[in-house]
Amino acid sequence: MKNAQLPHDPYNLVISGVGGQGNVLASRVVGNMLSQKGLTVTIGETFGGSQRGGSVMSHLRISSDLAYSPQIPKGRAHVVLGLEPSETIRVLAIYGNRDVMTICNTRPIHPVQVIAGELEYPDLQNVKKWVSELSKKAWFINATDTALEMGLPILGNIIMIGALAELKALPLDREEFEKAIRLSMPADRVAINLEAFDKGREMMA
Repeated sequence: MKNAQLPHDPYNLVISGVGGQGNVLASRVVGNMLSQKGLTVTIGETFGGSQRGGSVMSHLRISSDLAYSPQIPKGRAHVVLGLEPSETIRVLAIYGNRDVMTICNTRPIHPVQVIAGELEYPDLQNVKKWVSELSKKAWFINATDTALEMGLPILGNIIMIGALAELKALPLDREEFEKAIRLSMPADRVAINLEAFDKGREMMA
């Protein structure tokens, strides 16, 4: 199989979120999709807390033929896929640059300190302002509410993968998504995951 072409080699993708959002599954699915294209994908993950709600970040380094270190150098991300707004800002502050593109889910998950009244969570207007200032181009979609309407909140990560596919920065086709999802999901969950993927693509139109 001839390897797909990349706009940069390695191409650096960060998927950020918090525990319980399916961040690790998202990175595995995207990695499998790209591997099907003959690309070499190295994945590294960091966890800010083992409990549900702690920060989770996946680094994907994608190359036509080389295996790179799993850690993306600071300031060198090409795309940030943010499953949680404040985590998106945090990751952009470290790994962003003037050319980074960002897709941000707009539904917040408040940390314990916010729930306890010790910290104040930024409002959506400020989140959008800061993400836009830290990115060359930014898209904001409410993947969580769309997943809730579908009856499965965890589908937010799949909706975000669909949005990433529609960005067309990486060769993420629906056919490869279906193959990848069949490797990680029971057969009776494939159809609804395909629907979520399609909804993510539509939200970027």
